[in-house]
Order: sequence, then C-alpha cells, then structure tokens
Amino acid sequence: MPSREEMWDKVPDEVDLIVIGGGITGAGIVRDAARRGLNVVLFEQNDIAYGTSSRSSKLIHGGLRYLESYEFSLVFESVSERRVVMDLAPHLVNPLAFLFPVYQGSRKSLRMISAGMWLYDGLALFRSPKRHRTLNPGEVAKEEPLLKQDGLQGAPLYYDCSTDDARLTLETIIDATRNGAVVVSWARVDALLKNDQGRVSGVIVKNARDGALREVKAHTVINATGPWTDEVLAMSGPRKGKMLRPTKGIHIVVEREKLPVEHAVVLFHPTDNRVLFALPWGERTYVGTTDTDYEGAPGDEAATLEDVDYLIAASNHYFPGNQIARGDVISTWAGLRPLVAPEPEVGEMAESQVSREHQIVIGEDGLITIAGGKLTTYRKMAKECVDLAVNLLKLSGKLPEDIHSGQTFKFPLPGAVGWPEDDDHDRVAAELREACKCDLSAEVSRHLIDTYGMRALELAKLCAADPSLLDPIVPGRVEIMAQVDFGVREELAASISDIMIRRTQIFFRDFEQGLGSLEKVAIRMAHLIGWSDEEKQKSIDAYKADVALTQQWKQAL
Repeated sequence: MPSREEMWDKVPDEVDLIVIGGGITGAGIVRDAARRGLNVVLFEQNDIAYGTSSRSSKLIHGGLRYLESYEFSLVFESVSERRVVMDLAPHLVNPLAFLFPVYQGSRKSLRMISAGMWLYDGLALFRSPKRHRTLNPGEVAKEEPLLKQDGLQGAPLYYDCSTDDARLTLETIIDATRNGAVVVSWARVDALLKNDQGRVSGVIVKNARDGALREVKAHTVINATGPWTDEVLAMSGPRKGKMLRPTKGIHIVVEREKLPVEHAVVLFHPTDNRVLFALPWGERTYVGTTDTDYEGAPGDEAATLEDVDYLIAASNHYFPGNQIARGDVISTWAGLRPLVAPEPEVGEMAESQVSREHQIVIGEDGLITIAGGKLTTYRKMAKECVDLAVNLLKLSGKLPEDIHSGQTFKFPLPGAVGWPEDDDHDRVAAELREACKCDLSAEVSRHLIDTYGMRALELAKLCAADPSLLDPIVPGRVEIMAQVDFGVREELAASISDIMIRRTQIFFRDFEQGLGSLEKVAIRMAHLIGWSDEEKQKSIDAYKADVALTQQWKQAL
C-alpha cells in the first residue's frame, strides 16, 4: 500500500472521475468505479472516515423504526444490504441481539410490535442473522436482569449487526486502491475547475502537509462530502437554499461495570419518546444517540452538557439499579447526519421525522452530488452514483472502452479474503498465534483478528520481525505498537489522531483517551513518516485539541 505521501505523488493530471469526500459513501463510490475499470481519484480534506463515518452508532441495521412511518422500501433496501455487507466484511460486521422492551402505556402495543417484527423478518426474506422471538417479562428478566421491570409487558428479541464504521470505510478504500484507484487523504479541494461551456472539468486541490496546490482534470466529478455537501455546492455556483438539514447525534461511553447490558437495548426516551440504544462494546458500554438540528460548521460538533444529561436520564430511567452519573462518562463522540432538507411545502418537521433516504442530483454544470442515506446502504448508494457517472461519460464520449461491471456485492473486502465460512473468530485468532511465531496473547490475537480480519497475518509479520512492536500502546490495553506501524505503512495514517481515533479506538475506550501514551506514538510516527520536530508537535497538539473537543461539555459543570 503506498503511503499517503506516495499517493499524492501518484495523482494523474487527468482522470475519468474525481470523488470528493472520504467517508463511507465516497469510499463506496471509488471502490465501485475502480472495480469497473475507471481511472478514478478520491480526495479527502482530513483523514479517511473523519466525519460521520467514524461517529455513527456503529450499526448495520434494517431501520426497524422506519416501519412506523411506512417507509417499507427503505427498510427492504436496508435489510437486503445488511446481508450483503455481512458477506463482504464478516470480520467487521457481526450479529448483535437487540431487545425491545414494551411497557404499559407504550405508544405501540406488544402485539403490534411483534407483528412488525414478522414484517421486518419478511422484508429481509427471513435472512436475518437469527429469527426474532417475543419474550415474556420473566424471560426478559433472565436475558437482561438490569432492565426496569415495572410495567414491563414483554420484549421482542431480534437481530441486526454491529460494526466498526471507520474500519469498514477504510477497508473499502483499501480495496479501491488494490483495484487501481488513487486515494489521497489530507488533501482539500479548494475550487472546481470549469471549461468554456461552464461544465465542471476538474478540481484545484491543496496538500495539507506542505500547502502545495495542483490542478487535476476530470471528465466527471462527484460530491460525496456528507455534512460538507453545501460547502462544495457553493463552489459550483449560487443556490437557492441549502440541500442539507444536518442533525447532530451524540453518544456517551461508560465502563461496562457501570452498565453491563447483555444486548443492544432499544429505549424510548422518557421525556420526548425518541429512540435510543444502550449497546454493549467489549469492556465498555455506549448510549446514544441524540437527534437535534445543527447549524455550526461541520467538524466542530460536540456533546454539550445538555446532550450528556439527556442520555444519562434515559439510561437511569430504564436501568434503575445501575445509575450512571456525569463522572462515569469516559468519552463522547458527536456526528452529523447529512439529511436532505425537506421541500418548503412540506412544512415544519421534527428532526427525527426527516427522511433518511438518499438523493442524487446533477447540477447545471454537471457536478454530481449525493446526500443523505445510511451506513448500511452505502454500497447500493455508491452503485447508483457510479451508474449515473458512467451514463454521463457515455453521453460525452469519454467512457473508456474496457469498462465492465463492478459487481461490488461479489468481492469481499481485504480483511475477509480467506475468512472461514463458519465465522469462528476464536479459531482464526488461534491460527494467528500459531502462524505469527511471536508472543501474542489470546486477548491480543482476538483483538487483531476482530480489527483486521485475515490482514492480521500481515501485521503479525511485523511483530515477528521486531518483537518490540508487541508492546501495548497503552499499558494494560490490547492495542499494540505494531498497529501504529501498520496504520502508517498500510492504511494511509498521517496523524496521531488518525491512529488513536480511527485506526484504533483508544480515543473512545481508554480512561485517559490515550493521552498518557501520546509521546510514545508521536515518536514512532515521526520516525515512520519523517516528521520534523515542528510537524510532530503540530500532530500532538491536534490530538489534544480533538480530546478537548469531546470533553468540552465538562466546562459547563
């Protein structure tokens, strides 16, 4: 895998397609385009999955709640793609049991919700990870003993999937590069180029490391920038109103011992009835998400004290014997949903009522923009977008002759190549320990397998060659220094935040958010990348700022 700097040097002067945005949608588009044989380059202003695609609820799900608003097509699309993504990345997309408690006075009866579960399974053509079943109060108490029992009528138990959203995005990008795409992170598109007919014909892009500018021409340009959609559209020309109505969702992370849930528990907030989840996450539990309108700059979103208290109140209502407090919150994250703004004639609409459907539009200058949608349906959204780009290339006579079908549903992501059909993570971890010829513990090997899939074998070779890379990044945790090397050499990591937030999850899981190991990681990355002392300090300061942003809610205490 070329490094980030080598990727910048590889950018051609002219390509078939430029994709702006390195979130899950842009990643899906560049993978689809590369697999079809298009000459494609992707530019991302920060790190891969920097925005919403590392700040979601980390679920691959069918959208059960959309049944209530009769969005059957969205649910069908989602449950269908859930199955596809499970096949593409079985090491990253894992079945997760959801418990849906129903209480007296709930807006929907247990009978009606159970009927909805049959519809949910039916829309999935009964190919859910497991068939749902409805539990009585006694069975619920056995399955989830911490859950409030007063007024409990029962609970459907159904299955969706959890994932590491940032790594799913990253592996999609890696597959694209293995099929010929050029992907450059930390490269901001500052302007759109236009030809004499006023059509978009390329971009001016800036290298974040040294400020160098270059022009790259393209026959087609796609804007897949999520919350930054309207910023890119502004480069295209004046518009009436904005395309997006972004809403903010935040999550809080607590120690598992504080809230040891056994399932993903569906919660309706006691004050406004919004849907939330309490989710098991290894040695941690996280609760989320909120859904509030956001008007600030994308990237600046953060949890407020009000947000944190809102989630704590929901948790304490449903788990009365395990009360959590502000001081129990280890970390938070906040992300923006790039929802397509409803038409004015629709009238006022609450945040949670805004459709999650995606939309693809072509501007008068030929710029293709995709907005909205869900993590689960990213592959299908990408296919629709590339189909449109191919049609435009065909109409303009610029379509390469050797173009072919990408069939992205067929080919597993890199970490899933060679993954066993029985999905036995422990057995693969044991095989890793045997193959690596180094002192990997069972806990670390399982962590590496869950993170990298079969690519963990490549990482283990680094450890075999240099046993010092087995040292933990944070004492007492499973992440090891080899992940820093692997992130730089094989995964385009170019900053400390890239490693600590998106290549590992130390930022969210560690009690100190990795600050105690910051200098050690900085020294290693400076050696690998060739940073000057000034560049090293700049990356340290940037990570400290990222940590401070997630903790700023405490300033209101």
